[in-house]
Order: sequence, then C-alpha cells, then structure tokens
Amino acid sequence: MRQRTAYASLLLLTTTLVAPAALAQVAPSTGAPSTSAPAGPPSTSTMSTGVEPGDPQGTNPVAQEQADQEAAEVSAPGVDTSTGADIVVVGRNIPNSVRSTAQVINVLSSADIARTGEGDIAGALTRVTGLSVVGNGYVFVRGLGDRYSSALLNGSPLPSPEPLRRTVPLDIFPTTIVGSALVQKTYSVNYPGEFGGGVINLTTKALPEENFVTIGASGGIDTQTTAKLGNTYYGSKSDWLGFDSGERDVPGFIKNAPNGSGIIPTAQVAQLSNARTTLLQRNTDIPANWSGDINVGLVGDLGPGRIGMIATGSVANTWRTRATTQQDTISEDGTLRNNFDTLITDNRAVVNGLLGFGYEWDRNRIRWTNVYIHDTLKQGRASAATVYNNSSGNPIFQQNTNWFERQLIETQLVGEFKPIDDLSIDVRGAYANSKRNSPYERQFVYNCSTNLNIQVNEPVNGPGVSCPGVWQSTNAFDRFASVVFSELDEDLYSGQADVSYKLATDRPITLSAGYYYSQNERTSIRLPFVYQTVTGGAIPFPCNLFRPDQLLSPDVLNGCPVATSGTQADNAVQMRFDAGLNGSYRYDASLRIHAGYAQVEAEVIDGVRGILGVRYETAKQEVTPIGAPTTRLDNDYFLPAATVTWNFAQDMQLRLAAAKTIARPQFRELAPQAFRDFESDRLFFGNPNLRDSELYNLEARYEWFFDRDQRLTLAGFYKRIENPIEQVGFYPTPDARLQTGFTYLPKATLWGAEVEVQKYIPLDFISDDWGGKRAVIIANYTYTQSKITADDECVPSVLGVALGGCQAGFGPANLQFRDGAPLTGQSDHLVNLQLGYEDRDNETQMTLLFNYASERVTNRGPSLLTGVGFQPDIIEKPGIRLDFVARQTVDFLGTRVELKGEARNLTGQRYQERQTFEDGRQVFINRFEQGRMFTLGASVTF
Repeated sequence: MRQRTAYASLLLLTTTLVAPAALAQVAPSTGAPSTSAPAGPPSTSTMSTGVEPGDPQGTNPVAQEQADQEAAEVSAPGVDTSTGADIVVVGRNIPNSVRSTAQVINVLSSADIARTGEGDIAGALTRVTGLSVVGNGYVFVRGLGDRYSSALLNGSPLPSPEPLRRTVPLDIFPTTIVGSALVQKTYSVNYPGEFGGGVINLTTKALPEENFVTIGASGGIDTQTTAKLGNTYYGSKSDWLGFDSGERDVPGFIKNAPNGSGIIPTAQVAQLSNARTTLLQRNTDIPANWSGDINVGLVGDLGPGRIGMIATGSVANTWRTRATTQQDTISEDGTLRNNFDTLITDNRAVVNGLLGFGYEWDRNRIRWTNVYIHDTLKQGRASAATVYNNSSGNPIFQQNTNWFERQLIETQLVGEFKPIDDLSIDVRGAYANSKRNSPYERQFVYNCSTNLNIQVNEPVNGPGVSCPGVWQSTNAFDRFASVVFSELDEDLYSGQADVSYKLATDRPITLSAGYYYSQNERTSIRLPFVYQTVTGGAIPFPCNLFRPDQLLSPDVLNGCPVATSGTQADNAVQMRFDAGLNGSYRYDASLRIHAGYAQVEAEVIDGVRGILGVRYETAKQEVTPIGAPTTRLDNDYFLPAATVTWNFAQDMQLRLAAAKTIARPQFRELAPQAFRDFESDRLFFGNPNLRDSELYNLEARYEWFFDRDQRLTLAGFYKRIENPIEQVGFYPTPDARLQTGFTYLPKATLWGAEVEVQKYIPLDFISDDWGGKRAVIIANYTYTQSKITADDECVPSVLGVALGGCQAGFGPANLQFRDGAPLTGQSDHLVNLQLGYEDRDNETQMTLLFNYASERVTNRGPSLLTGVGFQPDIIEKPGIRLDFVARQTVDFLGTRVELKGEARNLTGQRYQERQTFEDGRQVFINRFEQGRMFTLGASVTF
C-alpha cells in the first residue's frame, strides 16, 4: 500500500507420459489463453490402435475405449507412428507410444492438456517430469536453460520472435491448436544436434472426427491487479487487440538517422508521437481479463481417403500489475547503492489463428498447416528511488512507456507415407517468419531536489519516497530522456526427408536415414535517441519541471518560452542518435545447417532392443554488427547416440542411453547490441567471444506399467558440458543499473534422478452408483545437482577488459566465477502433483495441481567494477504454486455446453530474485507479490 500511494502521488506530476484421455468426450481440445476449452471432437489420426493382442479393433468396447484413451497424435521427423509390437514382443501393458520408440519420451495428449486447465502449452508442460517454465513461457528441461532445448512444430524448427531467447516462448501457443506435445529427453539422431536437455515437438490437429463449430469465452480476475492501481497510457485506439493503429509508425528520418549526422531537427521531432506514448497515467481500476475463441472442423470423404480442415482463432486480453522492489549494490558487503520502488503494469493482447488441411488414405497422411501468432505487451512503469547513490547524489523518479509486439507466421507441408508395410517415408518443408517490433520505448528521469519544498507523496505504513520536488536532470538532458526504436526480422527455411525400412530378417531390424537443411536469416536494428537543445545543453528551468508530454510539446521543442537562461533559438530541442548507449545499433546474422544421419534399430535378443545412430552436422554461423568485426563460427560434428531397451517382463522395461550433442551461442548472445527484457526489466548485451558448447549425456530408466496407462518410472541422468554459456550480471559504469552479459566457463556437470507415478483408482468400491467415477493421482519428482568448473583457464569477460595475463576481453575463470557453483536455471527440486476426480458418465472433472520448484540461479554474481572478484549469485525463488481446475459438460436445449472454472496461484507465492551476502544481508534484485487468479468460462459446440 505504501508503494502504491507513493506512485500515485508521483504520477500526479507526470504429465505426464501418454496418460489416458480420460473424459475424452469432455476434453477433446482446449481453448485460448485463460478461456474455456472448446468441445470440438479429437482427431482420428492417432499414434497407435491401443487394441490388445487378440482383440480385433472395434469388436471389444473396452479395448476401443482404451484405444481412445491412449491416442495421441504425433508428427515428428523419422518417427513411425505405427505400433512397435513387432519390436518389443513381451510388453502388453506398455503403451504403444512408449513401445514404438526406444527413447525416453513424455507425451501430453489433448486430454492431458485439458486436465491441467492451462490455456497455453507452456503451462501444460510444467506438469511434465523434470520441466519448469521460466519467465514468459521458456521451458527448461532438468534445470538446463532454454539454449539447451529446442522447439519443433510438426517436426519443423521454429524461429523465436524474442531476441533474448533461442527458442520460441511456448506460452504464445494456445492449446486450441495443439493435438499433442512430445518431450524427448534422450537424444536420437533424427533430431537436430542442438539437444542438451531435450526437444519439445508440438503436433497440430490434422483431421476432425466430424464437422463441428465451437465458440468459447471466459473472464477472470487477478487479486493483485484487477480493480487496483496501475500505470497505463493511451497509445492507440486498437491497442486492446495488440495492433497499433498507426500512432507508433516510425518515420523514415528515424530509420535513416545513423546514415547522416544523427541529429533529428526540431521540426521532425515535432512530427513524432507525443502525449499518447509519453503520458503515463494513474489507473485505479485496472480491467479484468477476458478471452474468446472459435474453432471449426470440417471432414469428408475424397477418393480412397478422408480430407478435412481445422480452423481456429482466438483473442485474449490480460493485465498484470507488479509492485516491485528493485535493489542493487556494487560493494562486496551488500551495502545498497540503489533501492527503487517500482510499479509495472503489463497489458498483454494475444491474437492466434491456425488453418490446417489434412488428407489421409490407407496409412498415408498429408498435412498443410498455417499458424499465425501475434503477441503484444503494452507496459507502463513508474519507479521512485528511496536510495540512489549515483554521482548526482539525488534520488530520482523514472517512468517508462513500452510497446513490445511479437509475431510468428509459419507455413509447413508434411507428408508421412507408408507405401508398403516395411517402408516409411517422411518429407517436410517449412517457412517461418518472426518479428519483434518495439517502437517508442520511452524513458524519462527526474531528479528529486531540495530546491523546491513540495511534498509529492503520502507516506502510508512507512516513510514513503522522500522527494520534496522534482527537477528534470540538469546534466545536459542527455540520456535522462530517451526514446528507442527497435525491430527484429528473422526468416527460417527448413526441409527434411526421412526414410526407414524394416528388413525381412528373423529378428526385426529397421534401417533409417535422413537429411536436414535449415537457413536462418536475421536482421536486428535498435535505434536509441536522446534529447538535447540545439547547443547540446539541457532544457532550461522551469520547463525542465514539466511532465513528459508537456516537456515535448511544441512550445518547449521550439525553445522554452519562459526560460530563465539562454535564447529561445538556443533552447530549441533536437534528438541525437546515441549509438553509445546501444553498442552496435544493427546486426545481420545467419545460420546455415546441413545434416545427415544413419540409424539402425534391432531386437538383439528376445526382449532386448537396441538403437544406434550417428548424425553428421555442419553449421556456419555469422553475426555482423555495424562498426564491429564479423563473428564467425564454422564447425562440424559427428554426434553418436545409442539406446538399449530391455523388456524383461510383461509390464516392465529398462532403458540405457548415451549420446553426444551440442549447443550453439544464440544470435543475441554474440551480438554487441542492447535489448531490454520486459520481464526482468534489465538490459542484455552480447559477447562476440563465445563458442559452441559440447554435451556428453548418459541416462538409465526403469519403467513399470503395472496396469493399463498406470505406471511407476525411475531414472538417473548425467551430463558433462564443455564450455557452457552462462548469464552474468555486470555494471558497465559506477552509476549504471544492473545489466546482463554472457560468457562461457571451462566446463560443468549436471546429474540427478526422476521418479514418476500415475495411478487411477475406480470408485465403484464405494457403491454401485459410483461406477464410471475414478480418482486420479499423478506425481513426479526431479532431483538435480550441477557444478561449474572455474579454474585459471582464460574465458571471456563481460567487462571487456584483460585480466590475469589473458588476452583482451578475457580473464581467468576463477577471478570471475565461484568454482563449484550451480548452473543458471537449475533447481535442485522439482515437484508436480495432480489429484483429480473424474466422472465419465456425467462428464465431470476436477483437478488440484501442486507445483514446487526450489531456488535457482538466474545470473552469475555481478563482477566487481575492478573486473576482479564477484558478488553472490542472483537467486530466484519460484516456490510453491497450487491451482484448481474444474470442468463440467452439460446439455442445454440440445446443445453441448462445457463450463470451466480455474483458481490459480492459491498460495499467493511471492516472486523473489535476491543476493545473499556472507553476513546474511540480502539485496532484492526483484521482489513482488503475485496475485491469485480466478477464471470462469464456457464453450458451446454445434
């Protein structure tokens, strides 16, 4: 409350493994973010028949129901979706999707996703053993960062619309368009070599079972946001959809500024958007969240097969306000240098669409999938310093208005053919384009001054913000008033062909081979400008007291008319291109990959299956910044992988796997360009001295399927990483706030164990009336440990200085990092628990979801300003999250209606990023309360 009051006053001045599709009638698909699940029928394209040996398909109702439960549609490179019973002849209770691959996989079917109640696929994946989601939708596998995971759509790679990440943020994929999500944790050579923790393959829906139209809508509240105080600004009239109506169009003179003098004259400055993108306003009644979606399915016969179309569209608008404490220190004992109280309001608008066509005949399938995702975050931010020990000596007030617009378009054509029983051919090609547009990132900083005796805050439950008067920065206006325009555009072309053939031998042997090609082309531009007078000075008193929209009004731009110093002509305002704030304002980047693989899979002896393969992958990666040398990485690798599965009992098997994989630096990690992450509210800078990481992976897993679709699994894993890339906090100057850079370490190791249990308990033992009802228990736990090696080997320095006799830009690892510290992003403990009740007769489902992630490092401890020594690591505390989801289908006037209710974050878990010093002193890099969220929705199927 104290923080919100201070801000208000200041603003007056300015799962699981192939779980059965329980309640398949209720849960064929799910809806857009925070919306109810549409009730469209599931696809008939399934991974296996699920029919027990001796039960002809369709003759046994129980077997057919089990087949429906086990179905999960998967489209992935080199994956034969037919049953694997010809390879593993012992297993009977082992699900076909597990039998059909020798690898360790998790598959979320439509029903599994629906049970979680999540509106996006990232949320649903948090329920899978060993997976955690960091930030906005970035999935970490076993504590390894997003650079060690890859995301595929129907087996084709996806470019990321976010320059700060290699993989696409999975929270932009609504579950509406996803038929299944496959997570593979052991490497097989049919997948790209950048495979550290795992690969996530999303399969879109292909054919509906029958024609349908489903319309859904939902509304929800956030207890920390809805009807509470927040910061907003107008922007444009179509902002509620995430599309700018032209207010933020970037004129040509802005784009051309780096090619000339870099000065934008007063007349052109006056043409830019002003009040609508600068005036931060107090809003004491932030709206509720809402969403809506429509889904259409058409199917019919064509020649020897079936043809169908699935079209989906959704829109969602959500709000989140964070009253955040942001602190930092440059001392070795944790003495605060800066302490900001910050109020951030995010308005996120997401528009999604999918148009897919499919044709199936015999055992062949062709699908043409087109995906459109538009995700925009509109952000208002106000920050007041209670401690600000910079060179000016005065506390400050800072405001930011931001617009982060991301877009992903992909079109792909996939053919999966089985011309004869023993031959499978997959061909897939795709084109994808991702964009990130962030015009008018505005920042204004005001000094708090003792020159004016004005009280601007009302202390409540504390001293409040001591700022008796505000004063525009007097040191040449300079970077204390700035605007940034940035654009990112990336094209990705990819193609792959896979062939597998089963030899006619006494023992089953399958030979596979494939070729893969991809080409990424990225252009990233960031144009920062600062305001100054014609003479290069500051806007004079008293105009420097004006709020931002008046500060940039025509009267002030043409020269402050009431200035106490200087002539009006001298005080006219210009904009100056400031590349120094940004590093290289532009870079072009490319990555071309050619790869081929060969693989053999065979039943070595009865019940023992082995798969052995090698992938040869060559890649040429280039990043060319303006005004800096080109960084080139040109490497090739042989990447072997082997897995042995011993099906030693009718319902048990043991897997052993070993593989070598790689992880390349991301474009943004190599490019010396600044980007602001709207989630952490920090600037990130790349480092051209990075190199590829190499990983050596081992895994052992025991699986006991003690009843159909019920299991117990135990696993252990080990990884050794050569030259792992890590995020490192740093301060470029004594006055600067915390920023993030990248370096690599000599090596790191990661090891751990997983346990998972899934059990269904029929409730008919209570009474005959409880027939068709059951309890669901799904639990998994992952224990992980990691350790970095920091010796005297020279590694890149984020400060760009030479240390300890190393060459320029490098320093000994032990002078920059703490030997034995854990990898960034790694939690020691991950726990997921689902307790559910399902009534298939009445189409009722209720699930309680528990999630716990222990503390993890988000950034290596910031280097001291000398470049020698470091502070404690920055630790995030995800904590405990408890959710409840209920779904009920009813018949209303002959129409099928599904009702859905969600209660999220019932524990009210606080978010914390902190440093802890030796004497116990804590510095909170980021700390805020997270709201409890409640959503009600409904969908109608015709």
